[in-house]
Amino acid sequence: MEQKIRRDLNMGTNLRRLRDIAGLSQEKLCAELQRRGCDIGRTTYAKYEAGELNIKTSVIVTLKKIYDCSYDDFFLNLD
Repeated sequence: MEQKIRRDLNMGTNLRRLRDIAGLSQEKLCAELQRRGCDIGRTTYAKYEAGELNIKTSVIVTLKKIYDCSYDDFFLNLD
């Protein structure tokens, strides 16, 4: 039996755009996430931006606080 995997929407482009606007490297962003209680390493975060891994809601909530943006910014152009 063949299993078909449905591809989810990729918000990696939006994650990268927000990080670039904030002027943060992946390393500095991950350090800030860890300081705020999200145990995310740079390799994992790079997979979020590449669309290889779905981001956890708790990470989005923390990123919203770091970037001082709206949730809509994470879902821009994901129709």
